[in-house]
Amino acid sequence: MEDSAFIQAGFNATESEEQPGPCSFSSSNSMNWLLGSYIYSIICIVGLVGNVVIIMTLAFETKHKLEVQEVFQLNLAITNLLFTVVLAFLIYNELLSWPMGQAACKLVQGSYSINLYSGMLLVAGMSVLHFVSICSPLRRQKSSIGTKQTSIICVSIWVFALLLSVPTFYFYQLYEPTSETIYMLEGEKHSNSSASPQFVCEFRFQDHDLSQIVKVAVPSVQMAVGFFLPLLIIIFCYTSIIIKLLTKKATKPRQKAVKTVTGIMLVFVACHLPYNLILLYDTTTMLQERACEEDDRWHTALSITEFIAYLQCCLNPVMYGFIGKIFRNCEANYCHSGGGWRRTTQLKRVSSWLPWRQGPFVC
Repeated sequence: MEDSAFIQAGFNATESEEQPGPCSFSSSNSMNWLLGSYIYSIICIVGLVGNVVIIMTLAFETKHKLEVQEVFQLNLAITNLLFTVVLAFLIYNELLSWPMGQAACKLVQGSYSINLYSGMLLVAGMSVLHFVSICSPLRRQKSSIGTKQTSIICVSIWVFALLLSVPTFYFYQLYEPTSETIYMLEGEKHSNSSASPQFVCEFRFQDHDLSQIVKVAVPSVQMAVGFFLPLLIIIFCYTSIIIKLLTKKATKPRQKAVKTVTGIMLVFVACHLPYNLILLYDTTTMLQERACEEDDRWHTALSITEFIAYLQCCLNPVMYGFIGKIFRNCEANYCHSGGGWRRTTQLKRVSSWLPWRQGPFVC
């Protein structure tokens, strides 16, 4: 079928002379080039090193059976590692007009979606685990929740993320925009006859009604399941933990625990809320006609806030390793019983340089 028969994201669907060419998006394209060439490279390197260290430590240096907390940490580290690898390929292909072809288009975009959902849901799962271990009446039956059950939960999260990513795998395609001109990153106009083909990897549809549904549904599900649901879970669980700790006698270690939990929530909100608010506005106004200048501004804002969201994959190894230490040691040293905290046995684990593998943290 001819290219003009497809509904293409961001470009005119036909080559009629009456229709104007696509917007140049010079500001947002320049920002994407800057982020992709320099800043994203730093994120990829830092995220790669940090998450590899976590995975190698948990997988090879841990002599004992992984605990429930460590199963979540391992899966989160794997998710963040894959995300940084996918991000590197995504930026490489975007800057070089997708030289790796159709397979890379679907694989990279689909993997990006899987890791986005799984990472956010794993973070929410870890907050639920912390809530159960500190606040919930189920904490006394926590021993019935072992690594096997936790592994099943993590696998279920991965499968759920894969199912949510099926539309991305299916509808993303590599194609050459069928417009009279192609606008390069600098916003300059070049004739198709003199420039090399410029391919894009975007949503592509044969049905107009389907295109409207999918282009609204996919980001809507991403925001609902990939941000707002985890946000509500995290706020509820960690707020309950903070209230629980504040009702006890104030000690320096407990104050440190409260500050750490508060910091986890603030970092999560600061990293992801701006991007999702911009994405929410972009989704709700997607089918409305907007001037090119306005579109350019919103695309630039989307690029900047997306970069801030990507920082999470670099911060997760430090944040959740440290908070894992706090909750494990709080639970192991001072367990709530009969309205008070009673002393239990010291941790038997040998300390190491990793934050959650150090000595007991008195809560």
